[in-house]
Amino acid sequence: MILIVTRAFSALPATGCKHEMFRQKHLVFLISLWLGLGVAANSQPILHLVVPYAAGSVQDVVARVFSDELGRRLGQKTVVENRSGAGGTIGAAFVARSLPDGLTLLVAGSSHHYATYFYPKLAYDPVKDFVGVSQLGFSGFVIAAPASMHVTNMAEYIKAVKSKPAIYNFTSAGNGSASHLGMAFFLNRSGLQMVHIPMRSTGDAVTEMLADRSQGVMAALPAMIGYRNDPRIKLLAYTATTRSPFLPEVPTLEEAGLPGFVYGSWIGLLAPAGTPKVEIERINKAVVLTFTDSAILARLAALGAEANTVETEKFQEMLQLESASIAAAIRASGALVE
Repeated sequence: MILIVTRAFSALPATGCKHEMFRQKHLVFLISLWLGLGVAANSQPILHLVVPYAAGSVQDVVARVFSDELGRRLGQKTVVENRSGAGGTIGAAFVARSLPDGLTLLVAGSSHHYATYFYPKLAYDPVKDFVGVSQLGFSGFVIAAPASMHVTNMAEYIKAVKSKPAIYNFTSAGNGSASHLGMAFFLNRSGLQMVHIPMRSTGDAVTEMLADRSQGVMAALPAMIGYRNDPRIKLLAYTATTRSPFLPEVPTLEEAGLPGFVYGSWIGLLAPAGTPKVEIERINKAVVLTFTDSAILARLAALGAEANTVETEKFQEMLQLESASIAAAIRASGALVE
């Protein structure tokens, strides 16, 4: 490229003031052309990680921790985009309509499969229009109440809500979100009645509680761990089988008096259906390598997120099994789209 520019410049007329100005202008043009071609030759297409929830959601938190390192492993720039709303279906629909070229991925969670049962006119099929790329991790959920309720444990909370059936409300990240369905499961199992107030994001749901306009929130641990010492909120229980190592002072629901109740969400990358297998495997390998980085694991641990990567085939099998079993669970919960 340098040789071409040099030869092109030397071929220009070299005598006279006008000719010299002409040569200088063309030199600038040729250098700009050379630089532009050089950048184009060395650049890689940008990988877009679409988070279907607002900033602060567990998917958003995890994506922003590993995206730069993933891009380094892939040798291309990686950007995180928040496309929130309608229980995550706006962002999912965007990815479903994207070209299956491995450049647009959805940072999804278990709520991805709930949408079919909450939105009858869904513009995409959560199963047929996507393919699993890699699991990223797992998160249990935390049930919290505002300090104004003056409850110190789950037994007191259940008693308080039972005393005012259908008077108290709970907020969630939106209809069909994991926080909505998880709370519906809990209420159904506990024999409680609360009014559901869907918000646009987990952050908005928690903000309503801080403002004393919500009496309940169930949210993924990474979204709640920052409130562990906040006097305005009481973290009552954790929904996994064992206490979280990141929040050991909060009992499990079984310890709190609700045996057998377990609820959590996988976090993973999904690509539009039809994405070449070679691209999916390339990204999966980069994800696995990314999550061997001790600095990435330490940052996730500080946020309360548990990293957990698997091979593409195993992740796809897990997605298919979950899709087949979720309908019965939703019917049992009594959860509805208001």
